[in-house]
Amino acid sequence: MESDALILVDENDMETGTMEKLLVHQLGLLHRAFSVFIFNSKGELLLQQRADGKYHSAGLWTNTCCSHPRAGETIAKAIPRRLMEEMGIQCTTHFAFSFVYKTSFTNGLTEHEFDHVYIGNADLVPNPNLLEVQSWKYCSLENLEAAINLHPEMYTEWMKICLPHVKHHLKSNS
Repeated sequence: MESDALILVDENDMETGTMEKLLVHQLGLLHRAFSVFIFNSKGELLLQQRADGKYHSAGLWTNTCCSHPRAGETIAKAIPRRLMEEMGIQCTTHFAFSFVYKTSFTNGLTEHEFDHVYIGNADLVPNPNLLEVQSWKYCSLENLEAAINLHPEMYTEWMKICLPHVKHHLKSNS
């Protein structure tokens, strides 16, 4: 479904080439990514539980959608494609902010991303692709933070890093 080539970037998000996805994660190279946070009219975040077959962070809860644009594809084109492929939904999003993070996993892979964060608002009932997403739920940010504090091992590293920035963005733009 998703192309195996990721876009490698420098610290300024300037493209430096492409490389096969698994190799990028084995070498821990900086690459372009995006994270989408969809909120319903109650202010609850649409979360997904990653499928058990994912090559890292399998079975963990995370934000609505997280992925990579294909080589030659803009993030603006990649987001609607991946929202449909992962969650079976369509939603207008807007750019919020970017950040860089690096985290290593117990299976020897490293995620090192220049992550572009987008936010959307919609009351949607997902129809997820079970190869990508095994479950979903809406959750208030207050309940999500409490759950992460109680069981951080049940949530993806990038969401735990990104969530305070999302909250700050929402607060400063309300």
